[in-house]
Amino acid sequence: MVVRLLFIIFLICAGGAEAAAQGKDGLVKSGQGRVVQVVDGDTLFLDDGVQVRLVGIQAPKLPLGRRDFKAWPLADEAKRVLQSLTLDRQVTLSYGGRRLDRYGRALAHLHRDDGLWIQERLLHMGLARVYSFRDNRAMVPAMLAAEQQARAAQVGIWGHRWYRVWQQKKLSAGLEGFQLVEGIVLNTALVRGRIYLNFGQDWRQDFTITVAPRDRKLFDRAGFDYLGLTGHRVRVRGWLKHYNGPSIEASHPEQIEILD
Repeated sequence: MVVRLLFIIFLICAGGAEAAAQGKDGLVKSGQGRVVQVVDGDTLFLDDGVQVRLVGIQAPKLPLGRRDFKAWPLADEAKRVLQSLTLDRQVTLSYGGRRLDRYGRALAHLHRDDGLWIQERLLHMGLARVYSFRDNRAMVPAMLAAEQQARAAQVGIWGHRWYRVWQQKKLSAGLEGFQLVEGIVLNTALVRGRIYLNFGQDWRQDFTITVAPRDRKLFDRAGFDYLGLTGHRVRVRGWLKHYNGPSIEASHPEQIEILD
């Protein structure tokens, strides 16, 4: 607890000085350490007690003490590979957005002392997928490119049906969780400040992407032309829920890829 508190104070105090040290990639280097423990495919501990959550990716999950939680396919392999890449190695932490999550973990990009970017390597190997947030968007285009290469080669998780990219017309009623969905936008609408990208005639049953009013500014700044998406094929990633049919709420533009 003391180590975590000191780490939080350090991040707050160092923020101003590090702004000037921000690199062309939008990342700010802040801290180093030796990896002493790997928890799963995207989480580890440094020798100073700091727990790091590899930001921008989601590796297959292990139960980690959670009741009735089954390990995702390839979760053990993802952990073994992260161990082989980082255990007992010196790493540098870099930040491109929010620095701590609600559990006090550092939300960092990791680079080894030989320059290897850990997130990119895991994505290339098909042992993680891009998982970004509205307050942590740095390096997402580069990570999407690495993921795309692995998916095209069907390596790692992309060779397993559990992680398949769902086609909008084939979504099943009970499907939930973090998913990638592709389809052709049939029409769009703006209702009470909320954007709707509709993929079928019946909005009560067919798949929809929504953007909440609070998040529209991010899309506007990115030049996101939702009206121009009609007839285009897109891929969206996010948490699939069922309310008036299956839907994913996008909080930032990087969640939506235009495929044609």
